[in-house]
Amino acid sequence: MILSASLPCLIASIFALLGVAKILALGPMAELAAHAGFTTAAYRVIGGLELAGAVGVALGTVIPLCGGLAGTGLLMLLAGAVTTHVRHGRRAAQARLRGCVRGAGRLVSRAPCHL
Repeated sequence: MILSASLPCLIASIFALLGVAKILALGPMAELAAHAGFTTAAYRVIGGLELAGAVGVALGTVIPLCGGLAGTGLLMLLAGAVTTHVRHGRRAAQARLRGCVRGAGRLVSRAPCHL
């Protein structure tokens, strides 16, 4: 029971922090956007999607369908991140990101469905 409450909180916190950092273009975010081939405006949109996903995952503790849809959206964002890293030839990042996506897929496949 503790894991089912703390995992969404952790996921929501991480994506909310990253989303806000991208929206506000804090720290190296503008440089990272340029390095990935995005404009700062496009990177802010990605940050907004991350923030929306974080809110959805947090609401998922009360509204399970919302959490499932938000989690699916965040997985699609992560798949886009993997694609971006692969296209830019970052082989070390490619292996780490592949492992993260596989791990996330395993977590999702083991999660109970509340439909």
